[in-house]
Amino acid sequence: MDKFAADAAHIGLRLDVYAQGKLGLTRNAVQKLIDGGNILVSGAAAKSGYRLRAGDMVEIDLPPLTEAEILPQNLPLDIVYEDADIIVVEKPKGMVVHPAAGHNSGTLVNALLHHCDGSLSGINGVMRPGIVHRLDKDTSGLLVAAKNDAAHNGLAEQFAAHSIKREYLAVVHGGFKEDAGKIDAPIARHKINRKKMAVVQDGRRAVTHWRVTERLGKYTLIKCTLETGRTHQIRVHMAHIGRPVLGDAVYGSDKQPFGAGGQVLHAHLLGFVHPISRQYMEFASPLPDYFEWVLSKIGRVATSKQYSTKGFR
Repeated sequence: MDKFAADAAHIGLRLDVYAQGKLGLTRNAVQKLIDGGNILVSGAAAKSGYRLRAGDMVEIDLPPLTEAEILPQNLPLDIVYEDADIIVVEKPKGMVVHPAAGHNSGTLVNALLHHCDGSLSGINGVMRPGIVHRLDKDTSGLLVAAKNDAAHNGLAEQFAAHSIKREYLAVVHGGFKEDAGKIDAPIARHKINRKKMAVVQDGRRAVTHWRVTERLGKYTLIKCTLETGRTHQIRVHMAHIGRPVLGDAVYGSDKQPFGAGGQVLHAHLLGFVHPISRQYMEFASPLPDYFEWVLSKIGRVATSKQYSTKGFR
């Protein structure tokens, strides 16, 4: 059992939010742990909405992991950086990050299990070993995974504190009068279609900063920086302001112009403090071929010189 003393920075924070930051789990997973008595406050059961007070001791007793039913697979991995604690990879468009209903194989987790010989953190459970954050299936780009629990905790705390630097490139419908802006609109599960997210008044705060990189007639190439990390955040926010990501069949049109094959969205830059060495690390990713193809079909001369740096900066 791990014990954490609530300090001044945590006073007033909800128990589930605090535990989520410590564990790097989904809110639903944390809720199950609280309901099951695996998370206590000073030795007593507490509700998810309990607000931490000075002197509170949060006790977390994670249940033992069950044997994973997912198998390692020898799949191609584009490794940008790797050491004993973390691995940074380029996730290709079309690859699911971890197994779920309908995707039991061919995922990034299957590939990581094979490459790392099973040496991945177990905090997020047997279906998502090593996974600290995710990218949507049709979003390409940089993703960091943890090889052990210490590295996982260190990265999860940074994601919870929103100190991870994340920049995305996207092609969106329409143009902008301004060169840059900020979208501050809360996001939650769609009230009717539970498979979608939406801007909802009582949702969780979500902030996306955007900047025009290139105006392309009926489309715009933009760079988005995430201040928060909600599910489908960029896609939901851009659709909310009437500028859906090109190829996004969920939040935009179901048409796929230029053979986009899903949203034209790329996780271009990832920066964080190494969870063990405490060194700041920043990685950049060039535009993938599908992204360049769409730009060329729009009419722009395809070139990724501006985004050609790959690897550790």
